[in-house]
Amino acid sequence: MIPVTELRYFADTQPAYRILKPWWDVFTDYISIVMLMIAVFGGTLQVTQDKMICLPCKWVTKDSCNDSFRGWAAPGLEPTYPNSTILPTPDTGPTGIKYDLDRHQYNYVDAVCYENRLHWFAKYFPYLVLLHTLIFLACSNFWFKFPRTSSKLEHFVSILLKCFDSPWTTRALSETVVEESDPKPAFSKMNGSMDKKSSTVSEDVEATVPMLQRTKSRIEQGIVDRSETGVLDKKEGEQAKALFEKVKKFRTHVEEGDIVYRLYMRQTIIKVIKFILIICYTVYYVHNIKFDVDCTVDIESLTGYRTYRCAHPLATLFKILASFYISLVIFYGLICMYTLWWMLRRSLKKYSFESIREESSYSDIPDVKNDFAFMLHLIDQYDPLYSKRFAVFLSEVSENKLRQLNLNNEWTLDKLRQRLTKNAQDKLELHLFMLSGIPDTVFDLVELEVLKLELIPDVTIPPSIAQLTGLKELWLYHTAAKIEAPALAFLRENLRALHIKFTDIKEIPLWIYSLKTLEELHLTGNLSAENNRYIVIDGLRELKRLKVLRLKSNLSKLPQVVTDVGVHLQKLSINNEGTKLIVLNSLKKMANLTELELIRCDLERIPHSIFSLHNLQEIDLKDNNLKTIEEIISFQHLHRLTCLKLWYNHIAYIPIQIGNLTNLERLYLNRNKIEKIPTQLFYCRKLRYLDLSHNNLTFLPADIGLLQNLQNLAITANRVSGPAMALRVGWRAAWPAGSVSWDHRCP
Repeated sequence: MIPVTELRYFADTQPAYRILKPWWDVFTDYISIVMLMIAVFGGTLQVTQDKMICLPCKWVTKDSCNDSFRGWAAPGLEPTYPNSTILPTPDTGPTGIKYDLDRHQYNYVDAVCYENRLHWFAKYFPYLVLLHTLIFLACSNFWFKFPRTSSKLEHFVSILLKCFDSPWTTRALSETVVEESDPKPAFSKMNGSMDKKSSTVSEDVEATVPMLQRTKSRIEQGIVDRSETGVLDKKEGEQAKALFEKVKKFRTHVEEGDIVYRLYMRQTIIKVIKFILIICYTVYYVHNIKFDVDCTVDIESLTGYRTYRCAHPLATLFKILASFYISLVIFYGLICMYTLWWMLRRSLKKYSFESIREESSYSDIPDVKNDFAFMLHLIDQYDPLYSKRFAVFLSEVSENKLRQLNLNNEWTLDKLRQRLTKNAQDKLELHLFMLSGIPDTVFDLVELEVLKLELIPDVTIPPSIAQLTGLKELWLYHTAAKIEAPALAFLRENLRALHIKFTDIKEIPLWIYSLKTLEELHLTGNLSAENNRYIVIDGLRELKRLKVLRLKSNLSKLPQVVTDVGVHLQKLSINNEGTKLIVLNSLKKMANLTELELIRCDLERIPHSIFSLHNLQEIDLKDNNLKTIEEIISFQHLHRLTCLKLWYNHIAYIPIQIGNLTNLERLYLNRNKIEKIPTQLFYCRKLRYLDLSHNNLTFLPADIGLLQNLQNLAITANRVSGPAMALRVGWRAAWPAGSVSWDHRCP
């Protein structure tokens, strides 16, 4: 027989899974163990004890033993006398019965009667109990063994226990208690726990709302709070960071389906059906467990007797065990029905952390669904504290705090000082690339002037930025930055230049439109008119002190807001990435422009609207589709024009009207298809820089010597031929302080 120690394997699951076993599963497991003990006890008795004890009947009436016969037949009955050496007498009756059977005959009769006459329920009762109990155990533990569910359960339990014991969990919950006892304004607490969607200030802008109101509203949404966190061990911080990643991946994987829920539901239904089946047939057949059994066996030729009276020694005990077993099954079934009712009366495929969000500062903890939700419901039946501590690793606010701690440990002040460089404007610059945030040690670099943040997701600019008193320029490249109120107040008064590069227009932080002292704004990204989304940049109207505006995008026409801002702009640069820019008449309104750049705008002719900008000093039409520049005659009205860049085009010749631009000091005609230089070009006596490289020039007129102020001349990559040495000597005598770039192919 199977020993109890072996059967316990079916009842006991892995110790770690105990947290997934509600109280009803614990009860049913103990009930199953008792059922197993009944089965083992009954089976052991049945193996070790005599199954049946049979004796032949002397007095038989209608194939059954007549217990009432005492010498003579009862009235109306004719007794049958089997073969016997002793017969009853009317006077004395039998004083003893001698059957003349040996031991083998008794054993044979016992076996035949047990096999043929004992009821099947009384015969197989221990084995039925064992079979049903094993089925109950299998139903209760199958979801712990089935690969598609056990894998999820194993990962969940492993992550849950690590999250429960993580030092970061304790620290985060301790900070929550401190924040609840700290009488901070409700505004700060509310915004400190705001989730990603509500805290990102560059989302869901409605064009129907006035831009100033929208900006103010979004700025308030973007203001977040920072809590002081203590020092966390570096190793513990890395472990907590790994846990956040595991929780994210596990949640994504488990929320896709509900196989754990469905399997648990099915096994519960099977147990309820099994309970009903057992009760129905057990109650019906339990009365068939009898102590006395009459057995008729046609073996008179072997024993001399045909009818026997048998005793089933275990009948009384089996009846007691059966009654106890039935009561256990009823209790087991009621628990299963309660489990089924619990699963049906509420939605277990959704789990809300509402109560935890109210108790803690982490109001961004998301609700979960499907198998993830179901397992958390089971955990709550074990101990709700597990869910509370686990929720810390679902909060992005908590993750950001941990990320900041790890970041501070990694980026020390000395390490940051080593990354400081001098840029082209001789300003002290720090470039942070692909970090998880801004290290707090950055704000100890009080000498910093330019801060570049590139590919840093969900960065938050803290109030400590006010320590950077020399900061005048900020770069946000693919970095959707949020900002806190004190930090915004500081930047509003001190920031002068802002560079933003984005892929989606939603990455533009709307708080930038409250930077009243901003003088330079550089926007690089998709502002396509087809998407009809550049209305988001309408906030530019609020930047009253803006002097420089650079747009690197793919505009089909100039946005109206640019025209409005252009009233006080001094420099406008548009790099259209090869997209054709049309409708440039609005440029006429930008009367204060001194520099204009229209780069890669697919212009075929010089826009006429430029000629009315009398304050222009520099024009750059680089990399367009200009083939002719006949309109250059109108440049004579631009008396302040000193620099003209017509490079990287398809210009074949230079009009003679070029000589009217007497104030030109720099002229860029390189990377064109010019074959001849008109003599009138040399009337521009103020030219200091002339670039004619990468053209089709075959000679240079001798009148070039009239340019007495020329300091730099570039003619590389042309086809100039002739007495090159004489030209070199003559030009060096004419411009001893200048420089000439010669084509390497010239002799």
